[in-house]
Amino acid sequence: MPGPRERLAYRGAAALSDAELLAVLLGTGRAGEEVGSLASRLLRETGGLWALRRMSVTELVELSGVGPAKAARLAAAFEAGLRALTFPEEQAAPLSNSEAVFARYGRSLMASRVERFLVISVDAKNRPRAQREVARGGRTSCQIDPSEVFRLLISESASGAIFLHNHPSGDPEPSPQDLELTERLVEAGSLLDIRILDHLVVGNGRYTSLRDAGHWPSTPVKSGPSACLRR
Repeated sequence: MPGPRERLAYRGAAALSDAELLAVLLGTGRAGEEVGSLASRLLRETGGLWALRRMSVTELVELSGVGPAKAARLAAAFEAGLRALTFPEEQAAPLSNSEAVFARYGRSLMASRVERFLVISVDAKNRPRAQREVARGGRTSCQIDPSEVFRLLISESASGAIFLHNHPSGDPEPSPQDLELTERLVEAGSLLDIRILDHLVVGNGRYTSLRDAGHWPSTPVKSGPSACLRR
């Protein structure tokens, strides 16, 4: 009976089960446990590929049958898969609404077990120029320095920006701190003539757009082309 690598070669990766895909990534089993059994056990004990994706290298190494080399391969494969979903910035279409922002950038945040804050810089036509992570914290918060955010945007000659951060709890409801931070960033953007288009809070499979949800600060932002995302 052909193994998972042979099945992949003949039928493609989409034909493989989760256990078979994991077996290919692991490469080998261990004494007394062949790679297919190891893969099935790891999925059963951790809760599946989604759970494995959320684990750090340190946590992966602690799993029975997974050493440093296997843990590194798994972490690299999961990250490569996420990056492969991102279209090159220089060829990207304009970000016209919050759904497009979430589809392009939000899914990479859903698997994170710590809070991360992303800044997406855009040009005058709302086309993304760059994605930058400006802060990473714990399970409940991370500290954002507005001066660092705008230093980055100014260095990239950005016309505007979109912010995203995740709630590791899975609940995308914005906190009072989220609303206060957004107001500060919008105010700073107005002074520097950098349009702040939206701020998305990402949860487990869903998100909240502060602009769409009616939480956008009342601070006036200087007018200009494409002043905001279409709702």
